[in-house]
Amino acid sequence: MPDPRHPSPPPAAALRALPPGEQPLTAAARAFNLQLTRVDKLKAQLDELDALAQSHRVELHRWVAPLQQRQRQRMRELALWLAECLQGKTLSRLQQATATEALCRLAQTLAEEGDLAMAELHDQHSPQTLAQKKQAAADALRARLEQVLGEPLADASEDPSMEELLRAGMARLRESQDEEQARRQAKAKARKARQKPGAEQTQAQVQQADAETQLRTLFRQLASALHPDRETDAQERLRKTALMSEANAAYGRKDLVTLMQIQLRAELADPAAVSRLAEDKLAALTLLLKQQVAGLERERAARQQRLAREFDLPPGQVANPNTLKQHLLAQVAALESAVAQTEQDLERVQEPAGLKRWLNQQRETPGRVRADRDPDDYF
Repeated sequence: MPDPRHPSPPPAAALRALPPGEQPLTAAARAFNLQLTRVDKLKAQLDELDALAQSHRVELHRWVAPLQQRQRQRMRELALWLAECLQGKTLSRLQQATATEALCRLAQTLAEEGDLAMAELHDQHSPQTLAQKKQAAADALRARLEQVLGEPLADASEDPSMEELLRAGMARLRESQDEEQARRQAKAKARKARQKPGAEQTQAQVQQADAETQLRTLFRQLASALHPDRETDAQERLRKTALMSEANAAYGRKDLVTLMQIQLRAELADPAAVSRLAEDKLAALTLLLKQQVAGLERERAARQQRLAREFDLPPGQVANPNTLKQHLLAQVAALESAVAQTEQDLERVQEPAGLKRWLNQQRETPGRVRADRDPDDYF
């Protein structure tokens, strides 16, 4: 339920230019209204993405987390049973080696999820401790990163973790990309400086300057009217302080719509005032709206990319209700299959003949005991 003390801002559509009497809208007014419609649509899409992400996290926890837990438990039982079998004398040397390898794979997977007992079990049976394996993997990653970058990772610590190496590598890669972009921008700027501006370019520059002037004027009007120090009523001072904070943030990101909405909420403007603006002033405001639309489109794309990464969508897929649902169904099906396979393996190894057949199968298909993916790959 909305809080009456802090009402929601009106939609951008409330700021539209209106036709004077029965006369049709001018082209400038139609262009202005079109951009307002796009702002509303994009903001609604951003809200929908936030709601979609939250609901999908709930569905993941509901369907995937129990299966993950069940898979971890069965993997743990299988690792402990193999450890017990290794203490007996019924397995050949080759079978013992296969059982040890399978046990270590299981224990390592669980240890990487924080199971300290499995970490200890792994180190008891593996020729390489988990710490040694981590260091070897970090060394290999460092070598690959340095090969890609063409230089040593000087910022990395003496014995960095995989995460530290990735951070250092990505930081250096971003620096390299920023340096290259700066060089390209400098070249473009120098090339542009040598060119004489044409009529269209000059007009665009004038329009941009006019747009920024309009934005600055609107902000100054709000700042003057909403200055909390000039208000004697304590409650009204709090309201103006909140509005002024919103206005400062909006001006910082050149958010014309929010500034105009604050005008309406503070009752500082006539809703029909936009309709009376001169064509050039309306065109300047439209330019600001176009820039705001472009920013919202970039934010929508960035948010979709973050969700695609968070939920491990296949490359090229955009996060939407359909893709997330289909991916969840695939995750659940794959994890259910993995759990069923691990439970079948656990049942087989508890019978001597079945254990030996199972170990022979492991040699034929190494790594099958991990059911192809780690449990947390599904979350």
